[in-house]
Amino acid sequence: MRISQLWRCGLIALVAIAGLSLASAAYADGGSISFRVVKAGFIVGGSGGSGALNFHGRSYPLSIGGVSWGFTFGASETRFRGTVSNIRSPRDVSGVYAAGNVGAAVGRGAQAIVLTNQNGAVLTLSGSSVGAIVSADLNGLAITVR
Repeated sequence: MRISQLWRCGLIALVAIAGLSLASAAYADGGSISFRVVKAGFIVGGSGGSGALNFHGRSYPLSIGGVSWGFTFGASETRFRGTVSNIRSPRDVSGVYAAGNVGAAVGRGAQAIVLTNQNGAVLTLSGSSVGAIVSADLNGLAITVR
């Protein structure tokens, strides 16, 4: 009889834990994001910029910084717009996003990318670029909500 009571208590605890984890995922929210990044480099590149996160009717300023390593030659400016999902607060957007890049642009170009950080925030972005750049590199982009 004691074993069945322990079994029931264990099953109830397991269901409660599963319910809590599903409930926290259900509370994840999203918003819109836009930012501008200027990238320049010769072998090693650097990038910086600023933008805004719109979340629950408020606008939060963003700082952007990054480093790329690989083959990079030239300079460009890209303006990204898109959505951010799987966040519970604006702080979840802060973090490091990594991506690989192969491309070339002379004049105007277009880009689309999906990025994820260590907090689980997912950025789905599209953008237009202006400049002259050729690259095949790995990028690390750090976004900070100010």
